[in-house]
Amino acid sequence: MWYAIYALDNAGSLAARTTARPAHLARLNQLRDAGRLLLAGPFPAIDADDPGPAGFSGSLIVAEFPDLAAAQAWAEADPYRAANVYREVSVRPFRKVLP
Repeated sequence: MWYAIYALDNAGSLAARTTARPAHLARLNQLRDAGRLLLAGPFPAIDADDPGPAGFSGSLIVAEFPDLAAAQAWAEADPYRAANVYREVSVRPFRKVLP
């Protein structure tokens, strides 16, 4: 089943996000390579593709996991959690309808 992982960043976490990004992307690439990633990306803190020093306010990942517990465990092991980028993470079942 698909699960939506919705994360909100801590204020002032851009430097930590930048440092932890390679490890974060490596995990996402593993999901992609396994055919289990529907989408992933950050929320710019301002209305711009490149928010510059304003940074990001969070992230959204939609990926396939065997069950909710596995999705939650994967989300908790994210390098952004370890780097204190995320202040809050929620994981919810997601049903893809379109396209």
